[in-house]
Amino acid sequence: MPETATRLAVGDVAPAFTLDDQDGSTVSLSDFAGRKVIVYFYPAASTPGCTKEACDFRDNINSMKAAGYQVLGISKDAPDALRRFRDEQALNFPLLSDVGLAVHQAYGAWGEKSLYGKTVTGTIRSTFVVGEDGKIQLPLYNVKATGHVASLRKKLGLD
Repeated sequence: MPETATRLAVGDVAPAFTLDDQDGSTVSLSDFAGRKVIVYFYPAASTPGCTKEACDFRDNINSMKAAGYQVLGISKDAPDALRRFRDEQALNFPLLSDVGLAVHQAYGAWGEKSLYGKTVTGTIRSTFVVGEDGKIQLPLYNVKATGHVASLRKKLGLD
């Protein structure tokens, strides 16, 4: 796999996945077939930016669910770290563990990025809206942790 995977575009079929959640249960994208899903990738549980983004999703989950969206957060953290993150922040949506990075790579959410002026390889903070038909409706790469959920809500017409 190249350092930076191919990016997804509107209309692409969302790559299927099955990952363990924070409790060790398996969650598959296919579990949500026929529903709208927001899949977001974040670098690491319990870091400042990732905590801000996760709490923004937490605080907006009711209106997103009311509009028919399920939120799934994915990181390279192990399930025990995800469980602590969920419990510390009272997160109310599944956090999925992709320690092997296969799902990150399938979504183009792993690759080179700039961090404090240096080029590093890591998680590219990204969000994907998957439609009821299983296709990408909105691919967003290199999003900022702060303000991202508000921006996403506007793009989805939830404001």
